[in-house]
Amino acid sequence: MRPQPTGLPPAPRVRLREVDLLRFLAALAVVLYHYTGTRGGPWDGEKAREVFSPLSKLTQFGYLGVELFFLISGFVILMSVWGRTMAEFTVSRIVRLYPAYWVAVLMIGAIYLLTGEGRGRPDRIIPNLTMFQQGMGVRNVSGVFWTLWAEMHFYALISILVLTGVTYRRCITFMASWTVLAIFADESGSALLRTVLMPEFAPYFIGGMAFFLIHRFGPSLLLWLFAAFSWATSLRHALPTAVEKPYAVAPSDAWPAVAVIVTLCYVVMALVATGRLGWLRWKGLATLGALTYPLYLIHYELGPQFGELLQDRVPYWAGTLMIIAAVLALAYLINRFVEEPLAKWLKPRLRDSFERLQAAEPGRARGRRGRDADGPADDPGAGTPQAHDTRAGAPSGQAVPHHVAEPHGSTPSPPIGSTI
Repeated sequence: MRPQPTGLPPAPRVRLREVDLLRFLAALAVVLYHYTGTRGGPWDGEKAREVFSPLSKLTQFGYLGVELFFLISGFVILMSVWGRTMAEFTVSRIVRLYPAYWVAVLMIGAIYLLTGEGRGRPDRIIPNLTMFQQGMGVRNVSGVFWTLWAEMHFYALISILVLTGVTYRRCITFMASWTVLAIFADESGSALLRTVLMPEFAPYFIGGMAFFLIHRFGPSLLLWLFAAFSWATSLRHALPTAVEKPYAVAPSDAWPAVAVIVTLCYVVMALVATGRLGWLRWKGLATLGALTYPLYLIHYELGPQFGELLQDRVPYWAGTLMIIAAVLALAYLINRFVEEPLAKWLKPRLRDSFERLQAAEPGRARGRRGRDADGPADDPGAGTPQAHDTRAGAPSGQAVPHHVAEPHGSTPSPPIGSTI
């Protein structure tokens, strides 16, 4: 019989800087894909994949950075919701996702008004500011915003877990149910089920959740089986994309590289989960992690605008490096002068709003933070104290029962939205 979990002092706050690095590398891979690995690119009339050959033979697979984003999101979001109420989770997501997103949408709208180029037509801007435009049937004003809608689906699903109370046992039940139902949705061909359960991307989120549980409670055969099954089902969806849509993604004869890259994404997350990358402690990685989200949001639409300014003035290689430097600098400014101050303004007001809502219904519980109803012996994660990240209110260093190993650090890096 396993020992009963007991409440212990919170663990030290240790930021997972290796996750910051992975998020930045994933975003950079997507940027390089759009600038050097596609049939388009930032240069008018030029095919980036041809201009930047042979580099494009590698960067054409940069779109798989999105898949790595989804893996990281499963890891980080489960870390974020542990021990939190639905109100706390909602506040953390609004504060994290919307400020930079609003800037990106308004920036794209300004580009359209000034140049007539891009997707930022005025009738699309207001729906896009909600981040729910895709569900309304309104076109995204940026080609990368579709990933945020996938993240929203994940948040809606994991909210079920938050509302019932996040515990080890319930996580396993949630992951198993989603895995099986997503496969059934794929088999059924039902548009409704595929929309809700996202069979194409579910394995990445579920795999990320499994890696977090390994990180928090230590490895077990069951968790490794979840990770392995998620990897296998990820390949099932990734490989047909490479084989059947060579024009949009990658040459069909290069499909083995897709399998290798997806596998490497899972391997590197396994290294994070087991603490093998804990030696990455450079403080600058936190800054790179902070740049990831605004960089991802703005690079797609701004690249062609900068390319038009530089066209025929500098070589393509030098110009592309200048464009990357420009979007990185702008991402830093958005983070420093929009995200951080607006988060400080929004967070206490949103919290107050939810507290007022709670005060209006004093008989309702504030949220389920305690042990499973069927007893702590069945749930090694319940009832342990929490420490919270000062930036986003995310759990950051929860003590664990004495029968499992201490996590290798537990302050989440903010997700990209996502993503990405």
